[in-house]
Amino acid sequence: MKALMKTKSGFGNLELLDIPEPVCDETGIKIKVHYTGICGTDLHIYHDSYQNSPPVVIGHEFSGEVVESGKNVKRIYPGDHVMVLPSVAWTCKRCMFCKQGYYMFCSERRSIGSGVNGSFTKYVVVNEDMVYKVPPSLSMQEAALAEPLACAVQAIEELTDFNAGDWVLLSGPGPIGLLCLSLLVAKGCNVIVTGTSQDEKRLALAKELGAHATVDVFTEDLKEIIDNHTFGYGVDIAVECSGAPSAINTCLKSLKKMGKYIQVGIIGSEVEMNIDMLLYKQISLFGSYAHSMSTWDKVQKILNGGTVNLKPIITDVLPLSDWQQAFDLFQSKDSGKILMYYDF
Repeated sequence: MKALMKTKSGFGNLELLDIPEPVCDETGIKIKVHYTGICGTDLHIYHDSYQNSPPVVIGHEFSGEVVESGKNVKRIYPGDHVMVLPSVAWTCKRCMFCKQGYYMFCSERRSIGSGVNGSFTKYVVVNEDMVYKVPPSLSMQEAALAEPLACAVQAIEELTDFNAGDWVLLSGPGPIGLLCLSLLVAKGCNVIVTGTSQDEKRLALAKELGAHATVDVFTEDLKEIIDNHTFGYGVDIAVECSGAPSAINTCLKSLKKMGKYIQVGIIGSEVEMNIDMLLYKQISLFGSYAHSMSTWDKVQKILNGGTVNLKPIITDVLPLSDWQQAFDLFQSKDSGKILMYYDF
């Protein structure tokens, strides 16, 4: 079968290669991949600014159909449509973080698509504790967004309180930002979404999803817009999803005194910032690294209840054979979520 692989360290080094089909053992579940989303992490792997273990098949946001399950598997059967928690492909299960459900901080953790072979291919074998059945009301394309939705859920639902009427600055209208926006709108927050001139289509999509205002930071005065909406106080909470170094200071400056800042986007480099702003404004600072077991419990409820509409966020579906075009489109910021499917 074909697979999109990071072949070695360094910039680029992605190739579509032939590899053997994975073997399903007595505890494994073999899944035929239906759709896989391109994630910002994949782009960081492409640029070699996110830890990975080449040679490795990349891709981790996916849905699929079970084609085989091992004899020790208890609740997942061939024919089941499933979505996958990719971050626990390997964890020690002994450290305090694993025991508390915070698997992201296990020092031995390896994730699908960076540490072990991922989903930009035809078949993936995973463990039973990684697999969740797709709700009947959800399409397989929407189900491929379960993992990025989990990233948004942790940032918006688990770290601090958002209240109806809060003014929220959301920096970055990429797929994660749009998912965060959908959750914030459902809470009754007033969300100002910022992007650049490259983000024209994404900002339009943000408006469609319920943003109170969208701002092109290259051509519009963000401070003036925020001051007009907040009587000069600043926003209650800033959520940084772009991963752009310059956005961090912009967010901190836009916060009211005693405001809250949440970092969601991966920067991939060192950033200079005025740390005294945290002191003088008494800002509460949060980092949101992916998700936890409790997050996935919430994701199931959200998906079953139809709390957010995932369909508008999916803007492009391309075959795996066109992976370079898909990555170029993602980097151009001229899309929402891009999905790929196996076409060989």
